[in-house]
Amino acid sequence: MKTLIIYNSVHQGNTKKIAERMGKVLKAKLVKPDEIGLKEILNYDLIGFGSGIYMWRHHRSLLDFVNRLPDLKDKRVFVFSTAGKPDKLSHRRLKEKLESKGADIVGEFSCEGLDKFGPLRLIGGINKGRPNQKDLKNAEGFAKKLIKKM
Repeated sequence: MKTLIIYNSVHQGNTKKIAERMGKVLKAKLVKPDEIGLKEILNYDLIGFGSGIYMWRHHRSLLDFVNRLPDLKDKRVFVFSTAGKPDKLSHRRLKEKLESKGADIVGEFSCEGLDKFGPLRLIGGINKGRPNQKDLKNAEGFAKKLIKKM
């Protein structure tokens, strides 16, 4: 199974840690949205899309990338995120965009991440030390479940 993970980890490296752990299990190629051609992703059997959550949605660069994608009919995809307050409703916009391209969403994962946005930086942020080893282990377990689904 040829796997690709497209992610953006902008501030704290939270999403990068999760992407790397999933990537290790899935033996995936990891790229940022600006590091891969739109049609090149069609060469993969499973594609992950993830970023931190900003105002209840994935990073704009990831959403813009998905908007430009060709048809993804019959492509299996998963979404993931890190956030100050994880909420799978935050995945809604990305999932809708992927489904409108014909993608088959086979799973989603989210966990807490260090958040120093806005006034939170004045107190050193929330969720210090996250994602932690338990979060990384959960990401690994999620990736193993994806393999079984394939």
